[in-house]
Amino acid sequence: MGEVLASHGLGIVYGGGARGSMGALADGALSKGGRVVGILPRFMADLEWGHPGLSELELVEDIRVRKHLMLTRSHAAIALPGGSGTLEELLEAITLKRLGLYLNPILLVNTRGFFNPLIDVLNHAIAEHFMDERHALMWEVVDRAEDVPDALNRAPAWGEEARAFAAV
Repeated sequence: MGEVLASHGLGIVYGGGARGSMGALADGALSKGGRVVGILPRFMADLEWGHPGLSELELVEDIRVRKHLMLTRSHAAIALPGGSGTLEELLEAITLKRLGLYLNPILLVNTRGFFNPLIDVLNHAIAEHFMDERHALMWEVVDRAEDVPDALNRAPAWGEEARAFAAV
């Protein structure tokens, strides 16, 4: 994913980690000359979890501030397969978009069908009228990292008028 974004001139704002998929994302982008901004809570820096080679590393007090800055400093939220932190950040972005507070694209990179259960739950929430049918337009699902740039270009506009149907 990092290589694809960097190859299209797209910078990355992410959680700042050096290990796992976060580290691989950063390493991929950096290997192609991409700009990578990490936003890392101080306790993670104290544990030496931060990536040492980023274009920029911003230390923040806690996870809450980290999530806020990752959304406000980026032009899209792109979710790769991950654990509870990934899912929590993704659902927060969807919630904020539903409320008209986050207006940028949200993409799920559904590698090997990873997000299928979550997509089923979201569709079930719509079917059960906990969300409006229009809320399904808040995110797009792609199968491969290579599909992300085109998906970003065709993402539908989302405006504050979404507040009109935020409460169901």
